[in-house]
Amino acid sequence: MKVLFVGPSLPDAARHVGPEISLRPPARQGDVMRALADGATAIGLIDGLFENVAPIWHKEILFALSNGIPVFGAASMGALRAAECAPFGMIGIGEIFADYAAGRRVEDADVALLHGPAEMNYPAVTVPMVNVEATLARAVALSLLSKAAAEDLIACARAIFYKERSWRTIIATAAFGWDNFSPILQAAAVDQKRLDALALVQALAQGHSPEMRQKDWIFNATPLWRTLYGVDA
Repeated sequence: MKVLFVGPSLPDAARHVGPEISLRPPARQGDVMRALADGATAIGLIDGLFENVAPIWHKEILFALSNGIPVFGAASMGALRAAECAPFGMIGIGEIFADYAAGRRVEDADVALLHGPAEMNYPAVTVPMVNVEATLARAVALSLLSKAAAEDLIACARAIFYKERSWRTIIATAAFGWDNFSPILQAAAVDQKRLDALALVQALAQGHSPEMRQKDWIFNATPLWRTLYGVDA
């Protein structure tokens, strides 16, 4: 059984996975351990919770890896954890992961957005910075927007808290004019989180991954770890 933690990055995930993949909501601390206890043979991490609950713990990812369970990450929390745990064998997928891994992107908040509940299929209320930058880059590439204008819009977007960042607030802050920008957005919109999430689904389903180097580290079962989970390695 393969387990995929996913939510607002790919709200229609059920349409893209086969019966071999078990869908679970965005991960929080302890969810990887529960997946392992349920018999997971591979884990995909796309979305994770972080504000009102403890986020997914690096150590549980390391525990899975130390036991030979491949863990894939992309798009959102998955991209962050993959960049952090890649030296230990976690498999990062997609452009967002690549940017974090290379140091071109450093802010965790770049993947954050405000969204509705699972019961409403995670409707997006704000736009994440990664999608803002991907969309503006495409608009420049299509000659719909000058590079200077795109840079100004990016600077305005970064100045807005992620819970308040929408295209309308960005355009208003930049004094760009919504009527001028709306056609550009329609022509150039890029949902990079969705694209990377779809790439992870494909990799998880097919089991494709880079050649993994031989594990040269040992999982450290600290006293806290043993207290929480009662296992060593």
